Amino acid sequence: MELNVLTIEGKETGRKVTLPEAVFGIEPSDHAIYLDVKQYLANNRQGTHKAKERAEIVGSTRKIKKQKGTGTARAGSIKSPLFKGGGRVFGPRPRNYTFKLNKKLKQLARKSALAYKAQNQSIVVLEDFNFEAPKTKQFAAFCKDLNLTGTRSLVVLNQANDNVYLSARNVERAEVITLSELNTYDIMKAKSLVLVESSVEELGKLFNA
Repeated sequence: MELNVLTIEGKETGRKVTLPEAVFGIEPSDHAIYLDVKQYLANNRQGTHKAKERAEIVGSTRKIKKQKGTGTARAGSIKSPLFKGGGRVFGPRPRNYTFKLNKKLKQLARKSALAYKAQNQSIVVLEDFNFEAPKTKQFAAFCKDLNLTGTRSLVVLNQANDNVYLSARNVERAEVITLSELNTYDIMKAKSLVLVESSVEELGKLFNA
């Protein structure tokens, strides 16, 4: 699959790049994408939720009323979950939500996500660019020229660039990451995938294509 290389003004440079068929041309695996996204979201959970159960509540342990003759249910402790201020029944406890996935499955998931973007013609290839200083206005103009304003877009750089990253930080629905940070969740979440020219070749190396 060949794509035209554009400038940051949205104009054609006259050059074309070929997307690696072994990455962008595969039959996508929905199940691999599901598992990888599930792991990504699970790994981001803190798992620090905690509620006190009746054994952890501070309060008197005396019997609050006599056993019989009150006409109501028997009650042995003010810490009972039935009373206000009592412990919670089977409350949440701190836990680790992370789980393991094989590297080959995660690789298949990312390739599948990229293949979906290629099928939907949602990939834009730009020549390598840089901003002289962090300028939100400059990145907003960049999005406007590429018709990305208001759409969720993911810009993938070959190497970290603080000026580009900081320029995009306050632009709604835009995200800038490096090739090493590329993940299935971000790819699937974005409506448009913007690759710089140098990152296309590196993608093939990353997936051994």
